[in-house]
Amino acid sequence: MLTLGRQLLWSAQSCLRTPAFPLFRLFSSTSVSEAGYKMKSHSGAKKRWRSLGSGTSFKRGKAGHSHMNVSKSPVRKNRLSTTAYSTAAQTQKLKKLLLPYGSG
Repeated sequence: MLTLGRQLLWSAQSCLRTPAFPLFRLFSSTSVSEAGYKMKSHSGAKKRWRSLGSGTSFKRGKAGHSHMNVSKSPVRKNRLSTTAYSTAAQTQKLKKLLLPYGSG
């Protein structure tokens, strides 16, 4: 009888020692989840810039074309209606700091 109690006690302890679920995660962990935080995208950059299809450059519309156009010359209004593209320095900054998780 005493040996049966010891066997039950030993099996109960061994069940408690081994976890019912695996210790490793079932999904891949990225550096963001390991760090425990995410960088924030720059809200102003998100609203103004769009990435091109190649992902190597960005484009934006020019400001000042929406209202009070009576006092502006036609040449100025045409210039404001064109698309502006990022320079190499701007592209590098937009990729690293302003849009860390990319748009496209």
